[in-house]
Amino acid sequence: MRLENKKVLALVEDEFEDLELWYPVLRLREEGATVDLVGKEAKKKYIGKYGVPAESEYAFDEVNAENYDGILVPGGWAPDKLRRYPEVIKMVTHMNEAKKPIGQICHAGWVLISAGILRGKKVTSTPGIKDDMTNAGSLWFDEPVVTDGHIISSRRPPDLPPYVKEYADVLAD
Repeated sequence: MRLENKKVLALVEDEFEDLELWYPVLRLREEGATVDLVGKEAKKKYIGKYGVPAESEYAFDEVNAENYDGILVPGGWAPDKLRRYPEVIKMVTHMNEAKKPIGQICHAGWVLISAGILRGKKVTSTPGIKDDMTNAGSLWFDEPVVTDGHIISSRRPPDLPPYVKEYADVLAD
């Protein structure tokens, strides 16, 4: 399995987009990666927009981003909450500085905006936050997946297959 020995953080908070969290988590696990669900509280059940639960294995303050090879930020309404946690911004900033894969889909771009890492980057997102993304200095494209170095971005659930394939490819390198 090509992602054996790879560790990925998957951020969770209430009202995550169910498919945008679980599809990448399950696909990466199928390829051998360890994917840890991390939220504000450990062992808490977070509920997705459509009612699918996700229980965090760890709290933000219990993980060290240096011990991980990548991070996933799901969409939905969770990113608007996730971006308010200093620990999340610190994790994303670390991943950016270390050039480790950062996956963001749909509204997850808000977290990268708050981390201040999009200036000059090519990205996509849900069209609903296109203005936020461009105002943060990024170059926005209406494509299923846009990769700029270690930042892999996607628009919405129908784009999950090419998004997760691209994320896995970047993580494997």
